[in-house]
Amino acid sequence: MYLISGLGADRRVFDYVCFDYCQVSHIEWVQPTGRESISTYAARLLGQIKTQRPILIGVSFGGMIAVEIAKQIETEKVVLISSVKTKFDLPRHFRAAGRLGFHRFLPVTLFKIVTPVTYWFFGTVSGEERKLLKSIISETDDRFLEWAVSCILNWRNEHVLPNLVHVHGTKDRIFPFRTAHFTVTDGGHLMIVNKAEELDGIIKRTIS
Repeated sequence: MYLISGLGADRRVFDYVCFDYCQVSHIEWVQPTGRESISTYAARLLGQIKTQRPILIGVSFGGMIAVEIAKQIETEKVVLISSVKTKFDLPRHFRAAGRLGFHRFLPVTLFKIVTPVTYWFFGTVSGEERKLLKSIISETDDRFLEWAVSCILNWRNEHVLPNLVHVHGTKDRIFPFRTAHFTVTDGGHLMIVNKAEELDGIIKRTIS
């Protein structure tokens, strides 16, 4: 099983989920080259996958990367957590911003400013979660962040993978809830941390 964290985040976001029943490997982010496409970037991550027909679990932007990987190799299952299946799951204002190239006029440092509004959007519920989120955002590489934001806003995928399982929280404010195979009541965008016990059960049922 291969785990792909969210935008710029590291493997810490998976520390709250129990994977004692299986062997897991973490896909490590690499630096994007110029303005490479998300599909080209996903292809460069394939070298980290050492098994045939892997199970991929992606959180947030990591879910989009998981979809792009699964479009290039055969997978057993793709599990998305707090993510989107296709471009149609993205909020309309995200897609509009992508079409207008609005993000190109904003300094990348603006995306790294952490305020109470940031915590509200991510749905943090404790001081520990706020500390973790602030650490993740501050440590995200600026060039990677700029590239990833552009990829999210301009994602063109319209294909729903047949072996995909989508898990989403009803209070996700980054990618507002639309439809999902499994719904986590009151789950926010950071539910991989604060709803980990519930996600444990869902993931086990999904991959069994």
